[in-house]
Amino acid sequence: MSSVTQTYQGLRSSQRFQKRFGVVVRLIVAVILIFFSIFPVLWIVSASFDNSQSLATQTLIPANAGLNNYKVLFGLNPDYQFGVFPYWTWVWNSVKVAGITTILSISITTMAAYAFSRMRFVGRVTMLKGILLIQVFPNLLALIAIYVLIFQIGEIIPFFGLNTHAGLILVYLGGSMGLNIWLMKGFLDTIPRAIDESGMMDGATHFQIFYTLLLPLLRPMLVVIGILSFIGTYGDFILARILLNDVDQYTLMVGLQIFTAGQFDKKWGVFAAGALIGALPILITYLMLQDQIAGGLTSGAVKE
Repeated sequence: MSSVTQTYQGLRSSQRFQKRFGVVVRLIVAVILIFFSIFPVLWIVSASFDNSQSLATQTLIPANAGLNNYKVLFGLNPDYQFGVFPYWTWVWNSVKVAGITTILSISITTMAAYAFSRMRFVGRVTMLKGILLIQVFPNLLALIAIYVLIFQIGEIIPFFGLNTHAGLILVYLGGSMGLNIWLMKGFLDTIPRAIDESGMMDGATHFQIFYTLLLPLLRPMLVVIGILSFIGTYGDFILARILLNDVDQYTLMVGLQIFTAGQFDKKWGVFAAGALIGALPILITYLMLQDQIAGGLTSGAVKE
């Protein structure tokens, strides 16, 4: 009997050891992942307070820390003429372009996805396959074609030509709607058609069914698509750099590149400070909509 008890106690201690060991391993992995995630942020914060403007001597805790880089951005440094680089104009341009692109993308995507999900018309499947096929090719392959296309459109309609935010928004819309239509259509397919049929029995039109009955149920997907569109557009560099050539028309990502483009005059500290302040719109947008993502997931549930 004693041997059985000892064996049982040994198994229990072994299980406890394995459980504790598993917890310790998971904690170590979590700490390593958190470190790799936070370290770049800490480094850029440190660089924004470093007045040396050099990456070679950059340390996590700068020796000559100060607010000079932020004073430059806010125009409070009398020894630095900042008028050549309109930082706040770049921030406004990025917010404007990203905001308009997000609103238009959500509006057009939602209506197109409703048509593909609820209506049956000639060429529907072919168009869906064509949209999916276009998304297979990377956007970098179409840079020259996009430049030429916007140039030719600008010859006819200057409002959508090169060096205009309208032309840049047009390109962003064309690049984002394909994937967004498939995401929205897939979400619409999960909503029972009984909702549409009940609206039709009450005499509602397709637009009334879409706007009154289905649109509130699409809130979680609308938020996801909106966040992805805003972040992707706000942080884009390549397309904005190619289509915009006026400093006053630059978006934030293109403008920040100027601080590091000089061969002998790189302003890494100002670049870091500008990048931190420029990240605030994305952070605020996510904080404002995170409850909508979590809380809206159950808003479309059908109660039996």
